Amino acid sequence: MRRVARTAAAAVCTLSVLTLAACGSEGGDTATDAKKGGAASSAAPAEKEPFADMSGPDIVSAAFKNIHKATSLRLSVDMRSTDAPLKADFSTTVDGARCTGTTDMGAGGSMSIIKIAETVYMKLDETMLRAQSEGESEADIQATVDMVADHWMAEKASDPDTKDMIGFCDLKSLLSEFEEGDTEAKKAGTTTFDGTPALRLTEKDGEETYSVLVSTKGDPQLLQITTTGGDEPMTMTFSDLDKPVVAEKPAAKDMVDLG
Repeated sequence: MRRVARTAAAAVCTLSVLTLAACGSEGGDTATDAKKGGAASSAAPAEKEPFADMSGPDIVSAAFKNIHKATSLRLSVDMRSTDAPLKADFSTTVDGARCTGTTDMGAGGSMSIIKIAETVYMKLDETMLRAQSEGESEADIQATVDMVADHWMAEKASDPDTKDMIGFCDLKSLLSEFEEGDTEAKKAGTTTFDGTPALRLTEKDGEETYSVLVSTKGDPQLLQITTTGGDEPMTMTFSDLDKPVVAEKPAAKDMVDLG
């Protein structure tokens, strides 16, 4: 599970390449995030233990295996770094042809992305533009803000700088880090998550505790991964598996042509 938490951390760092070096590693608090994000967590009534014939590592491995079967999904990441909070919320197809999402870096600003085939539309707010332009004259910074802030820019997906910013759109690469058998997880009781019956599995590594929520409806399906106890807690939530990703070109009036 440690590998899994680091995977999301690396992805967030990739997306924050334009701004502050605010990336850390793991974690999150499922109960806290459930309250903030509208996910209800409550004790399930006593009943037969789900996946009773499977061990904790077997269940997590099966959930990781099943997530690879997704044709599309929504991934939300909430990393509460000591430098700055980092949040990302992306929906993407497995081939990366259609992808939409936002990244919020607190004091570093925010960014929105729409990817359609080989074209990427990006929109940065004033805070992020100013963070990027540090060291330039105030006149140049203001000119950039006036022209670009909160407007969409079109870039090629193959451009090196652009590729660094669309890491969450590369679902194949992201999911490749979710390996079977990389856990010593133990069953830790049943709960519900956004109305879905779930089994919690936990694993401790030093001061950090890793928690995985797996759906108990049908085959094990990954719902959420959190880490608590470290300096930089993080939460990853998986949803909208196999749902269509709506990605549309921004209106011309909302775009800026940088030549």
